[in-house]
Amino acid sequence: MPRVHDAACRGAGGSWYHVAHFLVAAVDGVPAAALCTMPASGTVVAARAAIEEVAAETGVDADGIVARGSYARSCWVQGGEGDWLIEHVANESPHRGGGLVQALIGRALADGKAAGYSRASISFLIGNDVAERCYAKAGFGFAEEKRDAAFEALTGAPGFRRFARGM
Repeated sequence: MPRVHDAACRGAGGSWYHVAHFLVAAVDGVPAAALCTMPASGTVVAARAAIEEVAAETGVDADGIVARGSYARSCWVQGGEGDWLIEHVANESPHRGGGLVQALIGRALADGKAAGYSRASISFLIGNDVAERCYAKAGFGFAEEKRDAAFEALTGAPGFRRFARGM
């Protein structure tokens, strides 16, 4: 049976890129799947602060980092300010179809409900049919999508789709 655990202490780090916001499923002591989960409120501000912190520590231009990600702004969907977000879902190939992501989503939803949230959102690239089926299986349904031709020219995906569900 896979073990689902926090990657680090909850509550540390404001950015959704911080390890504190990840749940990890391990098989035989080896990470096999993971996702990020946190409140939607303030994520953009927190991400910018994290970029600025890393930039200051490494001597890289923060505005340059932000500019590199600007290609996704026109079609990014994130959920409402009152939503519990689930993002950055990953599953190692040998463990796909084994229920790890469903277990992680279940834990993420329980954490969100315990924190007082009544709705969760999850977004993914349009055309990622495996992700769409997985999230539908977890009870999520279509909420919105945004498309952008320039984004598609750069990435091959027409944009982002967001699913949502009650807790």
